[in-house]
Amino acid sequence: MTEPKTHTEEFKVNGEELLAKIKQILHEGNIRRIIIKDKDGKTVIEIPLTIGVVGILLAPTLAAIGAVAALLTEATVVVEKSESI
Repeated sequence: MTEPKTHTEEFKVNGEELLAKIKQILHEGNIRRIIIKDKDGKTVIEIPLTIGVVGILLAPTLAAIGAVAALLTEATVVVEKSESI
């Protein structure tokens, strides 16, 4: 069995926009991992997502992202997506 192909996208956002951007990305689907980096490129939080993780299971993660957003003035969101075959 072959590994599904993945690609990454990067988005630069300010701290106030971070949580809204993460929610938008999650809504789009096919997400394997989200990495949030500070303005210096250091990883602040890495969130691996599995198929079927929805709703109530994401609430603590979104709360953590909100806390991180309060500390960052600028962030880079790296999104790893699976490509549909």
